[in-house]
Amino acid sequence: MEPVADHNTSVRCYGADTLPAILFIPGFGDDSSMFIPLADTELAYRHRLVMVDLPGFGNAAPLKVSTTLGALAGVVHDLAGKYQVRVVVAHSVASIIASLAARRSQSCIDTIISLEGNLTVDDAYYSGMAAEFDNAVDFHRSFLARLDELAKSQQIFARYRLIVAKANPVAMWELGCDARRFSATYVPGDVLAETSRVCYLYNPVNCPKASLEWLQNHPIPKLQMDGPTHWASVDQPRLVARKILEALNLLQLPDRH
Repeated sequence: MEPVADHNTSVRCYGADTLPAILFIPGFGDDSSMFIPLADTELAYRHRLVMVDLPGFGNAAPLKVSTTLGALAGVVHDLAGKYQVRVVVAHSVASIIASLAARRSQSCIDTIISLEGNLTVDDAYYSGMAAEFDNAVDFHRSFLARLDELAKSQQIFARYRLIVAKANPVAMWELGCDARRFSATYVPGDVLAETSRVCYLYNPVNCPKASLEWLQNHPIPKLQMDGPTHWASVDQPRLVARKILEALNLLQLPDRH
């Protein structure tokens, strides 16, 4: 399938516009390309896949205000209204953004499928690096160097490094610092759980101990995925597509409406 580009909002759409839409929000520093492999799965024949580059990342220009979780939640809220989206699939720190968007007045988002989204402060292991630096340039340079090292032993980081290199350094730094502040004040998993319907998709190997303990102690629906990296939609898209469909069924949401 060929994407239908919305250049004003840096959105890629796959699937017929008559199908119920799902909005996909990438995690820290990433862009919509992480979800493109899902366009060649069964999911794209049952749903319209709306994949966004958040401001400052991918092909999207940064915000004119600080890039915070709340500001990005406003963007997601507006996109959900524009594309008549009830269901959001959010990766990593985007799970917080989607949770905040769902809490906004008159939000049409009532369902979040979290792909290893932040549950505790320990999940902010990449975004949290930003708070260790006094400026965006030094953070971005150090983060790229770290990804270079990780890519030597894990190929998945090579792709992520290329995407992060394109990101606006100030947007990344501001978002990372805000994610650290938020996670130190609130429990992200508790905020996520306040959404009407939630399902958590995860490979336990990728999750910190504190977040696994949170999952054990909270009765939100969850589905385990064995094998994929933290970027499961990149390396195992068919598995992720099946799990998303399973999550929708678990949450008693029809494929079509």
